[in-house]
Amino acid sequence: MSDSLRYSPDSSVSVSARPGLFIVVEGGDGAGKSTQLSLLHRELESRGYTVISTREPGGTELGEALRALVLHGDHPVDARTEALIFAASRAAHVAQKIAPALDSGSIVLCDRYIASSAAYQGAGRELGVESIVDLSRWATNDFQPDMTLVFELPDEEQALRRAERGTVDRIEAENSEFKQRIAGFFKDYAVSEDPSVHRVDASGSIEQVAQRVWALVEPALKHASLSHVNSVEGEK
Repeated sequence: MSDSLRYSPDSSVSVSARPGLFIVVEGGDGAGKSTQLSLLHRELESRGYTVISTREPGGTELGEALRALVLHGDHPVDARTEALIFAASRAAHVAQKIAPALDSGSIVLCDRYIASSAAYQGAGRELGVESIVDLSRWATNDFQPDMTLVFELPDEEQALRRAERGTVDRIEAENSEFKQRIAGFFKDYAVSEDPSVHRVDASGSIEQVAQRVWALVEPALKHASLSHVNSVEGEK
């Protein structure tokens, strides 16, 4: 399917000009990104930074309600409706939580963001990656992360982890072809030419992966305008 939606922002927030630090973790289900986000939160907190952890879809009262409807609701949700609901959740998330936290100089750690919509709805649902990305750019006024960490693990190992965990929601219960399209997207995205996107080898022990994450994050702290002392942990 060819993309048809196009978005060109009249204005957007310059990442380099705003305070705070917005870090997103991405990757397929079972790659270990949520575990690493939690470890990173604790490491930053121990160093005195103000840290907020959040997730997508969700992150706000409205977003969590929308998340529940799509992932655990009893009613069928078609692909386009799913994409629009997740974009609406993201719009509220940025306006109500992420942007205000960054304005105060906080570090925001977010479990999934626009790339996940590109992967799951754009590639997985075959709605078109560019259209889905443009939809989220419009919804957030082109609000982009400072850094995106893409966790990569061999497909077989991810599948084993998912099997051990069991089916958690409606999307995770999708067929293997759907999951292969998502995996293909993340493999390409991890080697993107975008300098804010960083591939993380998610193999090895939890501690080894955490060291790789810190090696990427630590340099970014030196160039950000950040507040210290307090830590607020959001929805996980």
